[in-house]
Amino acid sequence: MATGVFALALVGGAAAWAQARTDLVIGMSLEPPHLDPTAGAAAAIKEVTYANLFESLVRVDSSGALVPGLAEGWTVADDGKTYRFTLRPNAKFHDGAPGDAAAVKFSLDRARGADSVNGQKGYFASIASVETPDPRSVVVTLSRPDGLFLFHMAAGDAAIVSPTSAATNKQKPIGTGPFTFDRWAAGDRVVLTRNPDYDGPKPALDRVSFRFISDAAAQIASLKAGDVDAFVQFNAFEALPEFRNDPKFAVTVGTTEGETLLSTNNARKPFDDVRVRRAMAHAIDRKTLIDGVLYGNGVAIGSHFPPHRAGYVDLTGLYPYDPAKAKALLAEAGYPNGFDATLRLPPPPYARRGGELVAALLAEVGIRLTIEPMEWASWLDKVFKGKDYDLTMIAHTEPLDIDVYARDSYYFNYRSAAFVRLEEELNRTQDPAARNALYGQQQRLLAEDAVNGFLFMLPAVTVQNAKISGLWVNRPIQANDVTGVTWK
Repeated sequence: MATGVFALALVGGAAAWAQARTDLVIGMSLEPPHLDPTAGAAAAIKEVTYANLFESLVRVDSSGALVPGLAEGWTVADDGKTYRFTLRPNAKFHDGAPGDAAAVKFSLDRARGADSVNGQKGYFASIASVETPDPRSVVVTLSRPDGLFLFHMAAGDAAIVSPTSAATNKQKPIGTGPFTFDRWAAGDRVVLTRNPDYDGPKPALDRVSFRFISDAAAQIASLKAGDVDAFVQFNAFEALPEFRNDPKFAVTVGTTEGETLLSTNNARKPFDDVRVRRAMAHAIDRKTLIDGVLYGNGVAIGSHFPPHRAGYVDLTGLYPYDPAKAKALLAEAGYPNGFDATLRLPPPPYARRGGELVAALLAEVGIRLTIEPMEWASWLDKVFKGKDYDLTMIAHTEPLDIDVYARDSYYFNYRSAAFVRLEEELNRTQDPAARNALYGQQQRLLAEDAVNGFLFMLPAVTVQNAKISGLWVNRPIQANDVTGVTWK
């Protein structure tokens, strides 16, 4: 039976006891490979742990605003290079270790160290030193101004970990958050329980389970049976009308930071030829993809930037769907009869369905793709880390991650001195209008180079029990923050 507190309700003039639930079961499509947000790029890690188990110095709220996290406040020097964070006075890790300045210094130095395995090590590249004048104060000095430094310090990858437990966080995560790790039943669920010693606002929920269900039909069945109370990033879009018409459920469709790409290995022939990449851009009909994969619940993009953010430039008209133009470009590049390639697809349904549609569209212009489905761990190892692929399809859900195109080691294998110069200027720029202008230049450069197939934004679709309140509608960061969830 669900735990909870008893409240008196009046039903038809008679008194009846109603129990307010304090447990929650959330469905997710992907199981995380482990539970250390500072040691992996998989979004599913942060979707379980962000704000629930682990805290960063700064936090992103449901509106996308930066709010206090482990740090209750901060100041920034006029030169934009010195940040002073004041920590909460009574923060503790779940094992009782102090959530103090020493833990912050350890975490930041670990993330930027030579042997760091942080999935976003670039977030910490501008840090020159971390000083701890007292247990509640952390002074971070940058080697150069970094306009996104605070935003990056709010990411799950910047979670503060304890020196005494960091080595075992993958399987037994210990943070400073309002929930503690209870258990992980591999292949099934991760269970969290409320932290009675949390020094901040206490969540209403006593227990939260994250269940992992990849099959779309099983997702639908789990909701209907009540085995899952809410399914986030719901992928069975064809079932949405049925849930919308059932008063027991509520359906929300919000925004994400998930630019969905036909990711392209720019260093591998024939994709090292911009004419080939532009041909593929003309061969892909985004409307067909959005209708066929998302059942219309999506927005097309023409570069690596979300339409809901300031600084977005609409470049979707740069490569209109034009198979004849695509064939002409392929012939010009020396492929009048097309070519063969491999499309490696990770597990998410949008990737598997979308990959089939992309393959069919490209086949019409002579690009013959062999589809290779991959499990998540294998995709991360071979494609993302090993860069062993021709094409793949994936949503990049890190916020404001257009900076990855400045990284020579990133799996796109894109090299552009012009883009790097823009990124360096962006890092030196604090004025929002000037930053947005630079973002616009970056978007245009990526679009002109047709670095990837820029397809659509992944929508944030949630199907939930209608009595649940407080789940995020939009996903400004990789998170399923349940700290404010209640039952009506």
